[in-house]
Amino acid sequence: MEYTGERINRMETKRRSENGGNMVYLFTLDKYWTIDGSVGGSGAEYINHCCDPNITTVVRGGHILYMSRRPIRKGEELTVDYHFAKDIEKYVCKCGAEKCRGTINLK
Repeated sequence: MEYTGERINRMETKRRSENGGNMVYLFTLDKYWTIDGSVGGSGAEYINHCCDPNITTVVRGGHILYMSRRPIRKGEELTVDYHFAKDIEKYVCKCGAEKCRGTINLK
């Protein structure tokens, strides 16, 4: 599955992330571009975080791709590790995975 949406620059990313009023589905593509999944997203923006996810993220050729890490059972929720930076606001994780870090941020 590809994470799609509007491609925005860093200045617009900062503006949207500070807006606070709307749901924010921003995924950093590289040092300059971010994909805003709330504008024309594929549905990948709704995939939840888990410290032991069943899919992984691959960035290739300007595209953000979600690839399965293992066979996924029918009806199983798709999850990915968000890998939030350790030097930003901490977000508590309640994913329930056996190896849960307790935070969505990397340690």
